[in-house]
Amino acid sequence: MIEAQGLTKRYGQVDAAKGVSFRVAPGEVVGLLGPNGAGKTTVLRMLAGILTPTEGEARVAGHAASQDPFALKRCLGFLSGDTALYQRLTPREVLRYFGRLNDIPEGALDRRIEALLDAFHMRGFADRQCRTLSAGQKQRANVSRAFLHDPPAFILDEPTTALDVVSGRFLLDAIRAERAKGKAILFSTHVLGDAEALCDRVVLLHQGRVLDDGTVQDVIARAGAHTLTDAFLARIGAAA
Repeated sequence: MIEAQGLTKRYGQVDAAKGVSFRVAPGEVVGLLGPNGAGKTTVLRMLAGILTPTEGEARVAGHAASQDPFALKRCLGFLSGDTALYQRLTPREVLRYFGRLNDIPEGALDRRIEALLDAFHMRGFADRQCRTLSAGQKQRANVSRAFLHDPPAFILDEPTTALDVVSGRFLLDAIRAERAKGKAILFSTHVLGDAEALCDRVVLLHQGRVLDDGTVQDVIARAGAHTLTDAFLARIGAAA
């Protein structure tokens, strides 16, 4: 469903990503893990058709970014760390605007918006301008926008950023619900506890290269560790 095929992104003499390959199947949650500067955001943006790879190919639902980037994006719910909201609009208006861009019929859009307001506990601020919202409220609105058009695949870059424990739980529950519907979900996170609890597989990235790819238990075992955090630190330390 989501495929990275030898993705490389080069800036002059610097490789931000080097031959990155992995796949996210339908009904699977995969965590992309790595320290700051590992290349996670670069890889996610290539997969989303936002950055053009120097080498390699990105595919979502069979659509290649190099051949049909618009079809790829229509199949994808994307959230990045710098996704911005229209500050003069309310979350409800933002959702309606993007719903119309995605050609969702008005009746279906009304129902979808109401369902998302409930799912992400947004009714208390749904009709306030986005510029008045807290960081956590803005993040919930951004996540709901990514979920709006019910795509078959999601790429979420640090989706729990700025969320408190309660809001973060709602998001993780929403991701589990989408997985149960057969969606493919790729997300990056620095909260390894979230990855350990949620992911079917993890991909460890360091200095733009894949260090390991497997189930949480397999990655832990291969590192000779007891937790994902210990495995992560061991593999990063060995590669340094």
